Amino acid sequence: MAAWEHGLQDPVTASARQAQDLHTWMMWLISIIFFGVFSVLAYSLYAHRKSRGHQAAQFHDNTKVEILWTVVPFVILVVVAVPSTRALVNMRDTSQPDLTVKATGYQWKWGYEYLTGDAAGIRFQSVLATTQEQIKGQAPKGENYLLDVDRPLVVPVNRKVRVLTTSADVIHAWSVPAFAVKTDAVPGFVRETWFRAEKEGTYRGQCSELCGKDHGFMPVVVEVVSEQQYAAWTAEQKTLMAANVEDPNKVWTLAEQVAHGEKIYLAHCVACHQVNGSGLPPAIPALDGSKLVTGPKLDHIGIVLNGKTGTAMAAFGAQLNNTDLAAVVAYERNAWGNHTGDVIQPAEVLALRGK
Repeated sequence: MAAWEHGLQDPVTASARQAQDLHTWMMWLISIIFFGVFSVLAYSLYAHRKSRGHQAAQFHDNTKVEILWTVVPFVILVVVAVPSTRALVNMRDTSQPDLTVKATGYQWKWGYEYLTGDAAGIRFQSVLATTQEQIKGQAPKGENYLLDVDRPLVVPVNRKVRVLTTSADVIHAWSVPAFAVKTDAVPGFVRETWFRAEKEGTYRGQCSELCGKDHGFMPVVVEVVSEQQYAAWTAEQKTLMAANVEDPNKVWTLAEQVAHGEKIYLAHCVACHQVNGSGLPPAIPALDGSKLVTGPKLDHIGIVLNGKTGTAMAAFGAQLNNTDLAAVVAYERNAWGNHTGDVIQPAEVLALRGK
């Protein structure tokens, strides 16, 4: 059974502590005002009730009372505004970061790109790690059900991290409660926030905007590590990137493409089109037996590459490289009941991108 808890997550940044202290102080202030006002009201109703012979007072104006109920709330608002403004200004101060990361929201995952620092140039997508079997209740749910990803954002401890947020489709929100960070990712705009985690560990959040049918399957995971671990991670990622540099002229066999394409499909397509390719008609059409999938391959590549306006079909051209996109198209054309035998080479996707 899950623990019954209330309040905010334990803060691991100065901004989060400031927000938590402000929250606690405001709750005490609100409670005092609440009990004070309703105590006077309750006493007045009891002590001056009609059964004791009290008659309603007949007056229309009381200058002292009117001044009092204007001045007192004004003073309270000023008292509240000072620490609130201080906290907000601090949260918006993204100057002099040690590291800048761009977070791009997609339906329904996050793409990260390191823009500055030793990790500059590293980019990857962070996809929900919870399996479809767990989501459908066909397998036991883990401790971090719906809050785990295949590749978390990795940052060094005690370093100011500036996060630039944007979106490739609809409005998302990048949120990590332990950092007191929540910033919308808006298509066509770049917004910014920052945090400086003071404690190593893994911190989890979620997209906080209603961004579509899989809104609840879009977690944010940040792994805060030591400087040494961060340097090792950076070196490892650059080595992997160098080893996996795409060769669009490589010729793939059908078996190789289907095996690779299945991995891409399960990471990027399964949420909408389902494991068995049945889709979610009528909103999301089935791929199994689809006229598009079994028809001309250039039409199939084009819709995966560019998406389809007015539908939930996103453009994957900016998310997948030529090799991955070719593989997933080949997989879809040769999975389930589809047996076209088509091999989609990366060079074909590259050529279509240029048109």
